[in-house]
Amino acid sequence: MFPLQLLALLFISTPRLEKKEVEEEEVKVRKEEKKNEEVTLRRGDLLEVPRTMFTHFGIYLGGGRVAHFIPDILPIFSSDRSWIDQMVTNTRLILGVLAKCGSIRVDSLEDFAFGAEILINTKDQVCSLPPLQGEEVARRAEKLQGQVDYSLLWYNCEHYVMYCRYGTLMSFQCFQFCKTSRKLLLSRRVAKVTAMLQVCVLLYLGWLSSVYALLTFMVPFLIWMAA
Repeated sequence: MFPLQLLALLFISTPRLEKKEVEEEEVKVRKEEKKNEEVTLRRGDLLEVPRTMFTHFGIYLGGGRVAHFIPDILPIFSSDRSWIDQMVTNTRLILGVLAKCGSIRVDSLEDFAFGAEILINTKDQVCSLPPLQGEEVARRAEKLQGQVDYSLLWYNCEHYVMYCRYGTLMSFQCFQFCKTSRKLLLSRRVAKVTAMLQVCVLLYLGWLSSVYALLTFMVPFLIWMAA
């Protein structure tokens, strides 16, 4: 009976040891990759990481630190740096977009990337202006830290890094979004269909209906978000 129990313990412990060794090896590999990545980065590099619906941008400051512009509602209500410097949650981010408030902050390279692949200086190939010296880029990024008004279309993270590296305020993402929206919304066919639908709905429900109230609310809301 005893030999059987000993044999069972050996078979159970061996996979556990192998699993632990594999996990330790993976941690070593990740640390090595991070170290190699930081070695290749230079102060003033423009970094970008793909997100689900957009691309986020930042400026590398050296020492594993990245300056980036992110919407954040918290600076409106608190000046406590211990709270503000914590990683921005999705709730803080969304409320910051709606309130048009953001902050230019410095986070670790790991927190900035959030597990995504980091692309380096890709705008050098598409921007007609030459990049500034790396030290000047980093100084600009550091100087602008703090609470800043945020706008999805007119001043976001891409505008910030483009100013720091090239001295111009522009966003290729916003340009592409506006171009696509114009094709989809500002066409004669869409205008005719929308007008006919509005007339039909308002005639059916009456002018003082919930639909009319919703339309009345949506127009100033869209203007506010685009301003």
